[in-house]
Amino acid sequence: MNTINPDKLYHSKWTAARPRNKEKHFLVTALERDEEERVVAVILEAVYSHRETRLPWQALKDDATWLMGWR
Repeated sequence: MNTINPDKLYHSKWTAARPRNKEKHFLVTALERDEEERVVAVILEAVYSHRETRLPWQALKDDATWLMGWR
């Protein structure tokens, strides 16, 4: 399980453990926060296709799906 500080996710790099549609490398382009300024979700942009995906930041903790950095 990846250890993550949600406040430091902006511009972090991630690799999909099981790439789909040639989308392997991703960059966090935005953080979504709640009323109390806590991070609740991230916007990941695929480097290859520039497609954006929104997911809860806790999903990045699953190292069976996401790997830290670009590999």
